[in-house]
Amino acid sequence: MRRNARPRNDDIVFRNLMFWAGAVLLLAVVAFGITYAIYSSKVKNEARVSELNSRMIGELVPSLQTEENEEVQSASSSIGKTVEQVQENILNDEKTAEEVVEKKVEENVESESAEEQITESKPEPTITPKGELNFKMPVEGEIVKEFAKENLVYSETLKEWITHTGVDIKADKTTVVKVAEDGTVKSIKNDPRYGITVIVEHSNGFKTVYSNLLTAEFVSEGESIKQGQTVGTVGTSANFEVADESHLHFEVWKDGEAVDPTLYVKD
Repeated sequence: MRRNARPRNDDIVFRNLMFWAGAVLLLAVVAFGITYAIYSSKVKNEARVSELNSRMIGELVPSLQTEENEEVQSASSSIGKTVEQVQENILNDEKTAEEVVEKKVEENVESESAEEQITESKPEPTITPKGELNFKMPVEGEIVKEFAKENLVYSETLKEWITHTGVDIKADKTTVVKVAEDGTVKSIKNDPRYGITVIVEHSNGFKTVYSNLLTAEFVSEGESIKQGQTVGTVGTSANFEVADESHLHFEVWKDGEAVDPTLYVKD
């Protein structure tokens, strides 16, 4: 038998396995070392960055104090003001606001006083309280029958209590009747109740009615007339008032509603 015979196949396989196992283990150790080195370096860098950030923040922002007043002072110092300055500014603002309010109140009081003085010194308006126009009485005379739209008045002609949508102004027959305000003659008619009647339209929704006339030949329908211009003469043509003395039946209407002439007409 020979001494240097070839090794068996089992030995060769075992040696190969050991070789490769050692190689893999070595690679693992090397890889672990490299990873550890990289990780350590990263941790150190992060620590340095954190430390740097802390230092920068510490330099830029005042260190926090434990007490609340110190925190307020530190925060105030970071924007160039102290707590005392802030409080002083607040007090000044409050004082300024109070002064403004007091000034406004004084101005309002003075304004109201001035308005009261002006109101007291103003002369009474020449127009009536509810009217925009300056109506004048169409004839001079005593009012013998008043406006009674809601309250009834007694009619000597009809012998009963009735409503009365105008005023009756006592005047002699043929007395000239003048228009109470500028306007336009809307109609001239012979009313079955109030006789010969002239209706004049004015601005602002007003119209005036002149009834119980003797004649109305001085004006024509559609004619523009001026205050004081003649519209007719006093007569006794009103069937509903024939028992009364000669007079002018005068009405004032506002926006389609009869109103008391004495509230709008000045003597």
